[in-house]
Order: sequence, then structure tokens, then C-alpha cells
Amino acid sequence: MPAGEAKLKTTPLDPRFPNTNQAQHCWTRYNEYVLCLKGNDGDEDVCHKYLQYAASVCPSSWVERWNEQREEGTFQGVQYMKEE
Repeated sequence: MPAGEAKLKTTPLDPRFPNTNQAQHCWTRYNEYVLCLKGNDGDEDVCHKYLQYAASVCPSSWVERWNEQREEGTFQGVQYMKEE
């Protein structure tokens, strides 16, 4: 693979969400990412694969909105705010 090209992957099969609307799958994957951040002191490198999973099933506008909501403290999912 040439330098600078990313290898694209999608989230692994999740039997909880077969042949169904993927909105709940998206929500679950994003919250798994936040749980990873919470459990690893906000280490984004450790949790990067979870963010990739979410990004592969979620519309980018949803992920952006949820990131903004987390920053504002209005996110309705898993709560984690990295200490600055």
C-alpha cells in the first residue's frame, strides 16, 4: 500500500444488529468509544479502533454532533469529559 493511503475497515459483525436499521448499532458503537476513553484516561490512541467502528456505521454529522454535545456537557449517552 503506498505511503499515505489508509486501509479502510468497517466494524466487525455484531449479532445484536442483524438486518436492521443501523441507528442503534451506530449509537452503541459510539458509546463503546466513549466508554473506552473513560476507561483509558482519554487515551484516543488506545480507543481509535472504536471510533473507526462508529465512523463506519454512523453518519459523520451524527458523530460530529455527539462530539460537540460531549464538549458542551449535553450528550445523552455515556458521560466522559477529559480533564484538561
